[in-house]
Amino acid sequence: QVQLAESGGGLVQAGGSLRLSCAASGRTFSENAMGWFRQAPGNKREFVAVISAYGISTFYADSVKGRFTISRDNAKNSVYMQMNSLKPEDTAVYYCAAAKKGWTTRGEYDYDYWGQGTQVTVSS
Repeated sequence: QVQLAESGGGLVQAGGSLRLSCAASGRTFSENAMGWFRQAPGNKREFVAVISAYGISTFYADSVKGRFTISRDNAKNSVYMQMNSLKPEDTAVYYCAAAKKGWTTRGEYDYDYWGQGTQVTVSS
């Protein structure tokens, strides 16, 4: 059974930092791109960041570029996202997802495995 398990969410003040982790089990994803998405209350789920297979390339949403950094450790079958200079508008449930292919993609339909999400709350 394939599972993606996010951790690292929590409550932080504006300007603070958090590091999200996503551990995969049930199969390896070294040849798949891995992405992070988020969904705020009342909003659609939106793309945040993606890293290609083997970490060759990354791509970010404009709203987080320069503040968030995605990385992966294929030996641990895990992906991470360092979030700095957090803003109240970053408050959301953050989801880890595994893409069907190895290249970077921001489309939800290009991902076929999803975690349950971890809550990030940024207070002003």
